[in-house]
Amino acid sequence: MKTKSYAFMCAAVALSAGAATSALAAEAAAAPAAPAAKAPPSDQAQIAALEKRFAAAVNAKNVSRIMSVYAKQGLFVFDVTPPRQYVGWAAYKKDWDGFLAFYANPVKFTISDLAITVSGDVAYSHSIQTTESTDKAGAPMKLVVRVTDIYRKTGDAWWIVQEHVSVPVDLDTGKPDLLSMP
Repeated sequence: MKTKSYAFMCAAVALSAGAATSALAAEAAAAPAAPAAKAPPSDQAQIAALEKRFAAAVNAKNVSRIMSVYAKQGLFVFDVTPPRQYVGWAAYKKDWDGFLAFYANPVKFTISDLAITVSGDVAYSHSIQTTESTDKAGAPMKLVVRVTDIYRKTGDAWWIVQEHVSVPVDLDTGKPDLLSMP
């Protein structure tokens, strides 16, 4: 008799557990799915955000924020203003200090035609960058330049490690075309 009641009890427990499992499965199926973890922004989106922060910093004439997108080590820049090259973060910061001091009023700075290519932990972009303001004498000043940036990813952050800023030159006159548009 003990064997029959033990077998009966085991069967009852198994049926009960099966019913509970079915009920839990039905509840889980009816419940809304938990939101999936949000994927981090793509490398291309991170670089575009870096360029957006850079533009906002130039518009604010905030050299510290401008320089926050550049690598502290190994930075190399060809700019349109002498000297021929700026080697290092501190040298390029001085260039930005001088450039923004030239303008007496707020600056309107825009980036257009930004194209970004990423390959592993290195990327490059090219863009057209326009600065409009007035000089210290009050004369309107507009400068349109071509910019190529090289970025390197360190950890989770992208940094500009090399930059080339240029303007086309009219070969007949030898003068730079500061308003060249594509």
